[in-house]
Amino acid sequence: MTRAPLATVLGQDKFSPGLVESLGEATEAAATASRAWFGRGDKNAADRAAVEAMRGVLAGAAFSGTVVIGEGEKDAAPMLANGELLGNGGVEYDIAVDPLDGTRLVAEGLPGSICVIALAPRGTMFVPTDAFYMDKLICGAVGRGVVDLRRSVAENLAALARAKRVDVGELTVVVLDKPRHAQLSTDILSVGANLRLVGEGDVAAAVQAAAGEVDLVLGIGGTPEGIVAACAVKALGGFMQGRLAPQSSEEATRATRAGHDLGRILELDDLVNSDEVLFVMASVQ
Repeated sequence: MTRAPLATVLGQDKFSPGLVESLGEATEAAATASRAWFGRGDKNAADRAAVEAMRGVLAGAAFSGTVVIGEGEKDAAPMLANGELLGNGGVEYDIAVDPLDGTRLVAEGLPGSICVIALAPRGTMFVPTDAFYMDKLICGAVGRGVVDLRRSVAENLAALARAKRVDVGELTVVVLDKPRHAQLSTDILSVGANLRLVGEGDVAAAVQAAAGEVDLVLGIGGTPEGIVAACAVKALGGFMQGRLAPQSSEEATRATRAGHDLGRILELDDLVNSDEVLFVMASVQ
């Protein structure tokens, strides 16, 4: 089985070539390791393989990294733990990782899964303690000052269409295919926009939206993935907002006790407060 190719590197001009190469190797290693589980029905094994491979490469990288976004906590999956220290010394960075975004896709032998690392200067990433889900709005730079999470779907799509000088019917909106998005999907279709449902992979969708390959990403996904996505959006010059969206009263209580304002709109600079961001993404299949 051949090694998965490095799919995307964003923001590399602001970082040393050696560090960029190490992150590329880490995502490639994670993708290759998880591919061994492709179509074998065990998503946790695929995730664990990706985590272990990524950790093995990052442990020897020329930086001093602290994991602040470690995917897996919300569903007890294998993970690079929050607070884990990686690297063999050097400049200090926050690290956001999703060693395997799309575990079910790998388990079921479907395309679309990716392995992702993002980093930014130490202390610049939003740390979503006890807040596992986030409502997100992501698009290209054209949406800045045009769309807003506080507005209705119809208002946002009408405004975005005007800004892009197209009909609403020419817009494509990506939404995770989850029961919680039934009304959102209905609202999108009711104004004539095109709806693209994806089973998993809102990080990849965020990259597509920020790059202008799709028009808009809406809906509730993981908060860790939201911080990872914010790094890509920042590097691409796109627009993003988030708002924490607990999916149970218990989660809401924990998030509030952790100091989060659940009504606050998180702007892109709230999610990652630096223009010095590096985002690396490798495809599994």
